[in-house]
Amino acid sequence: MDFMVKRKAKKLKLDAFISPEGMLPLNLDVPILTVVHDLNFEHYPKDLAASHSKYYRKFFPKFCHKASRIATVSEFSKQDIIKQYGVDSDKIDVVYNGVNACFKPISAQEAQNVRQEITGGLPYFVFIGMLHPRKNIQRLFLAFNKFRKESDTATKLVIVGEKLWWDEDMAKAFDALEFKEDVVFTGHLSSEKLVPTLAAACALTYVPYFEGFGIPILEGFQCEVPVVTSNITSMPEVAGSGAILVDPFSVDAIAWAMKHVSEDSALRARLIENGKERLKLFSWEKSGELLWSSFSKMMEAESK
Repeated sequence: MDFMVKRKAKKLKLDAFISPEGMLPLNLDVPILTVVHDLNFEHYPKDLAASHSKYYRKFFPKFCHKASRIATVSEFSKQDIIKQYGVDSDKIDVVYNGVNACFKPISAQEAQNVRQEITGGLPYFVFIGMLHPRKNIQRLFLAFNKFRKESDTATKLVIVGEKLWWDEDMAKAFDALEFKEDVVFTGHLSSEKLVPTLAAACALTYVPYFEGFGIPILEGFQCEVPVVTSNITSMPEVAGSGAILVDPFSVDAIAWAMKHVSEDSALRARLIENGKERLKLFSWEKSGELLWSSFSKMMEAESK
């Protein structure tokens, strides 16, 4: 691949190269800006196929040192790159993600119609994302089961995402649930279906144990839905005071948050307002400006 890219770059007489996914040609002789989203494979290598994990751990240090400049999606990821690979902090820019404008709140009647379609009219928590080990689905299942056992409620759990990474731990946790009939799997949803599914939820329960950013947090804020998320890696940085932050490794903590966010209307209202304030910090327009600024810094440095 490196040879082909270099040959194409020479033919096109490229002035610079931008890689949006971290990987880049190591033999290219033009300024390179690379976007590194996170280094999850360094912390949880077993969460990926062995071949992928080995490749990423071998080559990402090379990619990061080869790059003229690095953009990453959170201060957490910036510090992680510095710590893991010894990259100079002045070479790394934080470029936060934004959120799609299609995410928006819906009316009470629309929400009731959505709940009727998905859960027969019952309230529900929602998770959105890949069913990947680091998304912590198995503990979310166990927390939901605990919440249901200890609460006088028929609230369900809706899981949005394909089972591409469904593993033995997830399967065992699900099979052991007393309330497995109250877990609804929608599979992948189009934006047209996803937005109202999120907006009609009583809360977004998004508790991965590793994230470089966590876009669903912003999607929840924009739909004016209370958010429960993790208190580690990038998620506190993104959520701020707009979410209940919990230890993702504690089933009890996740269940506690589910109980409180579903029962406390004042808490729900406060989280929604705080989430709306947090949203002011993030937009794709700001992301574009920050990425362009990073690119400009690289080109100015190269011209000296």
